[in-house]
Amino acid sequence: MKNGQVIKSAVESVSAEELTLVNGYSRRELTADEVYLFSVVLCDNDIDRDCERFTVESLFELEKLFVGKTGIIDHDPTAKNQKARIISCRVESVDGAVTALGDQLFRLTARAYMRRTEGNRELIEAIEAGIVKEVSVGCSMGHTLCSICRNDMHSPLCPHHKGSEYDGALCYGELTDPQDAYEFSFVAVPAQRSAGVIKMMKEKDMNEICKALDCEREVTLSKPEADKLKAYIAGLEQDSECAAAYREELTDKLRKALRKKGVELDYTVEECILKKLSVNEAKALYQALEKKEQKLMPQLGGGRAEDVPGNTEFRI
Repeated sequence: MKNGQVIKSAVESVSAEELTLVNGYSRRELTADEVYLFSVVLCDNDIDRDCERFTVESLFELEKLFVGKTGIIDHDPTAKNQKARIISCRVESVDGAVTALGDQLFRLTARAYMRRTEGNRELIEAIEAGIVKEVSVGCSMGHTLCSICRNDMHSPLCPHHKGSEYDGALCYGELTDPQDAYEFSFVAVPAQRSAGVIKMMKEKDMNEICKALDCEREVTLSKPEADKLKAYIAGLEQDSECAAAYREELTDKLRKALRKKGVELDYTVEECILKKLSVNEAKALYQALEKKEQKLMPQLGGGRAEDVPGNTEFRI
């Protein structure tokens, strides 16, 4: 979404029902005067600046996952930055509002609480004054379906790129199959480049990483993905060294086999020919020469063993 934010609510006082929900998380019974409640829009089903959108079905699944999650500052997951906690969520339609696609706009709204302490006083006052109101969320989504081909955009089956148009249709990703919800965060600029939502996807496998690198756009990898790519490259380098050693050994055997056949070529010409052969071609040629060599080997002795009295095994 483009602007997750703290919003005004028709009910800003702490009801008995909400206080019960708050005390479900506290170690001791808190009173209504000790807590500050506010409403916050977490995300919706509109296309965001990342050219992605949550499906309505995903919003309803996130509705359950975000209950009990913490509110922090600038997505910095440290204890000192924990300022709030969500006690309830609900998906609601926004009357008279539609998405960029012309669909009914749905949004995921949460009720969260903070302790009324001296340490939180400035933040509460900033929220009340409308200065601190932008938020973004951290969650994990299982799939990003391409709006053009309906395949997962991180798979080799999808050749499309978010933000591009194909036959006049905008390509965007549909976020489906929520895996987990982590937190919501008070931020100065909503979700950095995502403007309202941080969508933490599952780690890409090597097919997905290679596809992303094949794209002409800027590619950002997480540290685990970068480590995976480095390990993959190191593995390729090791395999390349082994393959080079095997090829050299095979080429040497092929030279010797050619010498046995009386094939004498200029070294430069021979090198040029052997280098052009693939490993499979060189292997096939060597096996053919060896097979022919075996056929040409003279038999030891003549006649059949059974023709010799008293000798049913060998004849020398």
